[in-house]
Amino acid sequence: MRDAYVETLPAVTFGLVRVRDNAVTLGPIELLRFGPPRVTTDAVEWPIEGGLLARRPGGRWRIQAADGRVVATASGYPPRLPRPIYVLTHLQVHQLFTRLYLLRLRGREPAPGPPAGPRDRRRAAMIDVAFCFTLAGFIGRRRRRLRRTLVIAAAYHVACWSISGRTLGGLVMRQRVVAVDASRLTPAQAIFRLALLPAYWITRRPLQDELASTEVITD
Repeated sequence: MRDAYVETLPAVTFGLVRVRDNAVTLGPIELLRFGPPRVTTDAVEWPIEGGLLARRPGGRWRIQAADGRVVATASGYPPRLPRPIYVLTHLQVHQLFTRLYLLRLRGREPAPGPPAGPRDRRRAAMIDVAFCFTLAGFIGRRRRRLRRTLVIAAAYHVACWSISGRTLGGLVMRQRVVAVDASRLTPAQAIFRLALLPAYWITRRPLQDELASTEVITD
């Protein structure tokens, strides 16, 4: 399980964040440092011993397999950031990476549903672009329409993906975005997927689905 997590971090951060010698690092910066793992028959946990993100040593990170499920938890961890800022920033990133790790453990098989075809996905995207562009035209002055369109498109996609998985284009084309385990996307996962869309336009590969552990299915 630890090896899968070690592989997940660089995969979803384009190699920026890695695990080296029981420490999570960002380049030369040690973000979190862990002590030796404690292994039981159904779980493994690492004590948190320090790092830039920790105010002091304390707490633990635990992965447990029980009843056919894998659960990851962090407890007793004293963050360096003030609590409100930590909840809005570091905690969201931690939960996102942990969720992506667990989804990668689960894998893409069995599939959450019949995959949507590339042509239908493009049609749905065109409908969504047209909708956002039209909506931006009704709000404010024309001079800043492109900026408004981008803001509206970002909020629109994150909200739709995390609430129902279905945008207007998805509703018309009868498709929706889900995680590989068929669950709804979290807001952080939806933001991460949205941020990866430019990579698809460059590579013509669905990197947004590969890295965000999502799938577009028909129903």
